[in-house]
Amino acid sequence: MNRKFGVLLACILVLLFNTQPVLAQCSICTKTASQLGEGPGKALNSAIIYLAFTPLAIMGYIGWRWWQNEKEQYND
Repeated sequence: MNRKFGVLLACILVLLFNTQPVLAQCSICTKTASQLGEGPGKALNSAIIYLAFTPLAIMGYIGWRWWQNEKEQYND
């Protein structure tokens, strides 16, 4: 169990510290951001990523709970 936890923790740390800039804008948002300027454009991009995080986190939690329930059924 400790080895699995260590591997999982190492993977999470690598993903957290190995980040790259992401452009998460559709074509309409890109055009709007280019008209706003550099600062507001970056803020718009950050807001898009921030808003996308919540549904992805919810889906991840539901998937994790499903996986835990399936794992318990096979262990019984």
